[in-house]
Amino acid sequence: MTGVARMRTVSALGVIEIFAWGTSFYLIAVLAGPIAAETGWSGAIVSSGVSIGLLVSGLSATFVGKLIEAHGGRLVLAAGMVLLACGLALLGLSRSLPAYYLAWAVMGGGMACGLYDAAFSTLGRIFGRDARSAITQLTLWGGFASTVCWPLSAWLVENVGWRSACFAYAGFHLAVSLPLALLALPRAVRPMTSGPRQQVTLADPVPVTDLRFVCLATSGVVLAMLSTIWSVHFVTILTASGYTIAAAIGIGTLIGPAQVGARVLEMMGRGRHHPVWTMLAATTAVFAGFLGLLLGMPAAIAMIAYGAGNGLWSIARGALPLSVFGSEGYARTMGRLATPMLISSAAAPSVGAWMIDVLGAETMLGIMATVAIVPLALALALHRLKGQVAPV
Repeated sequence: MTGVARMRTVSALGVIEIFAWGTSFYLIAVLAGPIAAETGWSGAIVSSGVSIGLLVSGLSATFVGKLIEAHGGRLVLAAGMVLLACGLALLGLSRSLPAYYLAWAVMGGGMACGLYDAAFSTLGRIFGRDARSAITQLTLWGGFASTVCWPLSAWLVENVGWRSACFAYAGFHLAVSLPLALLALPRAVRPMTSGPRQQVTLADPVPVTDLRFVCLATSGVVLAMLSTIWSVHFVTILTASGYTIAAAIGIGTLIGPAQVGARVLEMMGRGRHHPVWTMLAATTAVFAGFLGLLLGMPAAIAMIAYGAGNGLWSIARGALPLSVFGSEGYARTMGRLATPMLISSAAAPSVGAWMIDVLGAETMLGIMATVAIVPLALALALHRLKGQVAPV
């Protein structure tokens, strides 16, 4: 593939990812208040829709990985955009809780087919072992999802209402995201076969008992839990530490730029270091961020460290499995890894709320700092297994 074609593929996926994330995972941050105000539902009920979406996404991830491995990601991503559009349209039409939850369940299918795991798998299917730089570039695009969509969603809600905002985003996916997936992404080359066309032989899936798989999956589950809990409850935790709501929100806005900045530094490295070092840097920074908050470090500095680690983890979760297990079966491996991560993300908001209510925000922060040691330790374990890992 030429450099221009490669740039076109990554850029198309970048636009898709910005609006796929911005109209699903990040949507409720802006729409929760207006939805609760109109329907009378509690904030917890409104937010539980996202949990349903993440749960459906997690349960679908392995199947989606198999589809991408067998047929490539072009049609899978296109289907994701259609599902997101249908889910958003249903969300805009919902007048009851069953309809609201159904909308999020449909969106969950779209998230499984259209967010990072599917996009990374698609790049792995297209570029093979050369996909690492493309994955890094894609995360730069995705890092702007909240930056673009939060203000846009707020403007739409203010001017046309939250229901029309959902319809507008549904129309965007059908008019822009869907054509991008169909026209800008290359058709996949079929996997190598030794028999008739109908008998496509896929690479054997990575055993879930493989120690390296266990390290990656466990790290992903812990980091997904920490990230989701923090994104939902950081205002509560910071205000309990003495910050005002305005200050807490201002500190939270530092996470996005820190993520993008760390990804830029990773890209400037041009893949000269093994991706296990990216994971080590990511887990160290996340641990340092939570530990810094616990020890009284200025929250702005701690959140820059946390944001940088979170940004690097987005790259490591795509590049490291490619390095550890190779490009054969990469999409299926990503699907298997994504399943427990997404399910844990679905449970995280409720788990976090329960722990804050029962244990208090300060104790909760201590638990998060302690738990953050786990992925760091697992990253060190993966580093010790480096001899079994071929560099990308």
